[in-house]
Amino acid sequence: MQDITLLQQALPYFRRFRGSTFVVKVGGEVLRDRATLDALTEDIALLTSVGIRVVLVHGGGAQVTETAARLGIETKFVGGRRVTDEETLAVLTMVIAGKMSIEIVSSLKKYGIKAAGFSGVSAGIIEATRRPPTKVSGSGDEVVDFGQVGDIREVDPAMLNLALDNNIVPVLAPLGADDEGNVFNINADVVAARVAIALQAEKLVLLTGAPGVMEDINDPTTLISVLSLSQAREAIERGIIKGGMIPKVEEAHHALTNGVRRVHILSGLDPHQLLLEIFTESGCGTMLVV
Repeated sequence: MQDITLLQQALPYFRRFRGSTFVVKVGGEVLRDRATLDALTEDIALLTSVGIRVVLVHGGGAQVTETAARLGIETKFVGGRRVTDEETLAVLTMVIAGKMSIEIVSSLKKYGIKAAGFSGVSAGIIEATRRPPTKVSGSGDEVVDFGQVGDIREVDPAMLNLALDNNIVPVLAPLGADDEGNVFNINADVVAARVAIALQAEKLVLLTGAPGVMEDINDPTTLISVLSLSQAREAIERGIIKGGMIPKVEEAHHALTNGVRRVHILSGLDPHQLLLEIFTESGCGTMLVV
């Protein structure tokens, strides 16, 4: 009977979101294990089967660091942010735009979904500029040159829409390029938010290693199910939201104030959390609203 109840809850959402666009960002921690990846792509297959247009943006920083170490390339972080020199950029493009993109596309194929791997460089999807040397929290008075790290100037969604119009799921690696053809590493959360804005997506979903925004990061029972932007700002000021969750919430704010209707932050490690969050009344993660 519980399964029937869940289906009854889901039906109105199937109808409501048919024809809508969702941008789903998945972090490297979710992509470490093939079984976890397959569970995610199975969920995406269901979303597409009920007429939802899905763009999948993926990270992979941990995998880049591991591969660089195997190749004897030192990885440098300042204030929690990766310095991307030419050697690191070569590893990054190989791992994220190559190996990981193919693994995701092949996993989607397993569930009968046509997908295509892109990077932001493809067809000028992401026009970027090199980030200028800047002071960063945690680096003292040092001005840090992050190398081939970019800031997004513009997103052109034409290629993404072309794929979506032909029932193809775009799998997007977080790279961009400038007018001179210089390639840049860009934060995947930022890419996902800007793509969601460009597509005027119904939802931006950020899949992480955490269940969502929690009042106590060590206690999953303190999960905050719904969070307004004003409450999120207050939680940051009070130190409830901290660390790596802050930039995710900041990108959520940017998306919500630029046309995206809802942003969800939830775990990508537990099976089928994406479906439970989208298609049940109680959800399972944190939904951010204006």
